[in-house]
Amino acid sequence: MSSQSVSLSVPGSARPNSFLLRSAIVAAIGGLLFGFDTVVISGTTQAVRDVYALSNWLLGVYVFSGLVGTIVGAAAGGLLADAYGRRASLRILAVMYLISAVGCALAWSWPSLLAFRVLAGLGIGGSSVIGPMYITEVAPAAWRGRLVGLFQLNIVTGILIAYLSNYLVGQAGLGGEEWRVKLGVAAIPALVFLALLFTIPRSPRWLVTRGLVDEARETLRRTGEPNYREEIEQIQNDIAQSRQKTSEPLFRAKYRLPVFLAITIGLFNQLTGINALLYYANDIFGRAGFSKTSGDLGAVIIGFTNFVLTVVALSMIDKLGRKKLLLIGAAGCAACLFGVSAVFFHAAPPSALLPFFVAFIGFFAFSQGAVIWVYLGEVFPTNVRGKGQSLGSFSHWFMNALISLIFPTMAARSGGYPFLFFAVMTAVQFFVVLSIYPETSGVPLEEMQARMGAH
Repeated sequence: MSSQSVSLSVPGSARPNSFLLRSAIVAAIGGLLFGFDTVVISGTTQAVRDVYALSNWLLGVYVFSGLVGTIVGAAAGGLLADAYGRRASLRILAVMYLISAVGCALAWSWPSLLAFRVLAGLGIGGSSVIGPMYITEVAPAAWRGRLVGLFQLNIVTGILIAYLSNYLVGQAGLGGEEWRVKLGVAAIPALVFLALLFTIPRSPRWLVTRGLVDEARETLRRTGEPNYREEIEQIQNDIAQSRQKTSEPLFRAKYRLPVFLAITIGLFNQLTGINALLYYANDIFGRAGFSKTSGDLGAVIIGFTNFVLTVVALSMIDKLGRKKLLLIGAAGCAACLFGVSAVFFHAAPPSALLPFFVAFIGFFAFSQGAVIWVYLGEVFPTNVRGKGQSLGSFSHWFMNALISLIFPTMAARSGGYPFLFFAVMTAVQFFVVLSIYPETSGVPLEEMQARMGAH
């Protein structure tokens, strides 16, 4: 699988063993389905608009429907993972992905199509929380950034596969059934994901919370944790402290910094306009004057750039650190978005648009695209990690849904103004990260609480 193409090497440390690598890659396949289901819709917007005679607003509702499920899935993901375990929860999500893909392909009405897109969204939202959580808890600190980054790598792999799939299906001459096939293809990786989830262990930290210490110790040993006995003791101590604060609320003064970080990294991720581009790529290119075929190819180029720069970012995330990548990306994305808005304001030729979009997606992939899920898994202590990751994912998907709902109408009325707004918000992000965000690279999870002021 493409995830293995990332260079997983850290100076002075042994390479991750096959058991650890396989566990991380399997959990990260949820990211591939996340990426695929998120953007495959971009190749169906025009066909669904024609079939159901949709206005710009209802086109936004079509995209928004999946994001409604995503918001719910993200908000409930941490609770599901804490109640049933990370691995069991991923199996439930795999079933959701499978049913939604088949349902969309066979949708018999507009309401049924929306319902199955909501189900797909539940899988996406849950995956965005539980996949990184599982990998965070199974990986040693020295490898955590790279291995959690596999989730993001699989997201961009899924995005690239979705764009390629849309292009190839579009060339097959399927006529009115084309959009159904595009949405139904996701059933194949969903089935593979479900099968492979029966080959990985349960999270050692979740096992300790359930008193299954021997199984947790064996899992840490098999994943290559060099000090697995000491690690178990540290986890037990951390869990014991957490149990003294049964049902501890997340919104307490001592958690104000990680809560702020989780909310803002989720909001800023979407205020770049990244998913407005990914969801409506074909519509944006069409408005700029591209033909259907050239628009599809432009989307493939964007997907490929996204993939390559994510690989580069994951090879450097533990060396450069999370904060530096965020700063580089925010500065570059803001510059590119100002360029995109200028193209629309000055009615420049369509050829001027693609370089700005390609550069934008490159800066995004190199920075917060690779960092967000890693960061969310690091900034919260164990006793509120599930709630904290759900909060960050919720803020991400809430803003995503809002932008996706109104973007078609706003873009049709105002041309470059949405991209100007995204540019300003990304510039604001640069200064917030510079002044407030701490570096988390290489810090053991059990030590993170002290650095965040959570003790």
